[in-house]
Amino acid sequence: MLHISQYQHFMATTDPENKSPTLPLPPAEVDYSKVDVILRFLLLAASVVALAVIVSSDQTEQVLFQDVLLPQPAKFKYSPAFVYFVAAFSVSGLYALVSALASISVIQKPGFKLKFLLHFIFWDALILGITASATGAAGSVAYIGLKGNSHVGWIKVCNIYDKFCRHLAGSIAVALFGSIVTVLLIWLSAFTIHSRVPK
Repeated sequence: MLHISQYQHFMATTDPENKSPTLPLPPAEVDYSKVDVILRFLLLAASVVALAVIVSSDQTEQVLFQDVLLPQPAKFKYSPAFVYFVAAFSVSGLYALVSALASISVIQKPGFKLKFLLHFIFWDALILGITASATGAAGSVAYIGLKGNSHVGWIKVCNIYDKFCRHLAGSIAVALFGSIVTVLLIWLSAFTIHSRVPK
């Protein structure tokens, strides 16, 4: 015969009302690693295109100087702002390639994901500062070339160097797109880290 204590223990373990409720499983974490890789390759493409367009912008035209037509070239290297632009997006393109390869390695080794995300946020913010400032500097000089500035006597040149100005406009537009992609990368990394914080 069962002792009273053994009978009470048996009833407690078999009574469905006394069973502890099962906790629901936490929702599966959404992995944005592939989106991160795509955005980094977009940044690489934008950097390469912006560089290719501005480097190929050289144009030579006949300009009247003291009643004499002289060949006057227009090149990006004549402006410090455009040189800075080329340097900034050279760094951006190299960084985009290296970080894209690192992001691919994170997909293969997810254990290092959080550490990489912290590094990504830091370096992405740095690259954003460099590219955004370079885009703004190049855009301001290009605007003066397009409109001039009568207050200081700067004449517009885009009516003469049309190809040069078109290349500048296209390069700056692509560079702006690259800066927006970098902002999205920072937001994506921050959101992924935030989603890992226990609620």
